[in-house]
Amino acid sequence: MAQHLFPGRRFGAFLFDMDGTILNSIVAAERVWGNWARRQGLDVEAFLPTIHGVRALETMRRVGIPSERLEAEIAGLVQGEMDDVEGIVAIAGAAEFLASLPTDRWAIVTSAPRALAQKRLGVAGLPLPPLMVSGEDVVHGKPAPDCFLLGAQKLGQRIEDCLVFEDAPAGIQAAEAAGSGGVVVINATHSHKLETRHPSVSGYEALTAFRTADGTLEVHTSEAVSA
Repeated sequence: MAQHLFPGRRFGAFLFDMDGTILNSIVAAERVWGNWARRQGLDVEAFLPTIHGVRALETMRRVGIPSERLEAEIAGLVQGEMDDVEGIVAIAGAAEFLASLPTDRWAIVTSAPRALAQKRLGVAGLPLPPLMVSGEDVVHGKPAPDCFLLGAQKLGQRIEDCLVFEDAPAGIQAAEAAGSGGVVVINATHSHKLETRHPSVSGYEALTAFRTADGTLEVHTSEAVSA
């Protein structure tokens, strides 16, 4: 039986992360980043889990790439990701769920550059969003709250009235720091249980969005929810 995912709560808009949240690009991303890490002499196995949900800029700064090399390294990495899109697929039910939403009530908020995001969405067979906030649009990437605050602003909504869909710890932290009205954790790509206080679901096939009489949005689920 379907149940409210957030009993008693209605939302003005939904903000979706992209990679790991509406599409699965892990295999492709880790191929490209793994090759880059080997060239830097990094421990690839330890490094790869740290790349998800954050911009290349923050990742490269974290491993000590000198500032004078950052622009060239990022450009090369992004080109590699543009060229390698094999295996990128939509997360089950994502296309249908997005199509059910009013076009002025949702946005993608991603750490990826805009061109890469558009490429991956096309490969996955997902629609370009009516509004997108990309990694280039903010000074501070996730886990800073800037991207979600900007997404809410562009939709004309208070962030407190926005529900965020995320999969990665950095994105969850960003949503929390922004003061979002709620977070849904999509665990379709998780190989291990993510410890979180937020509702966690396997994908979108069990989720249904309803537009209420006053124009706000509710989310119902037919799946047992973990947290």
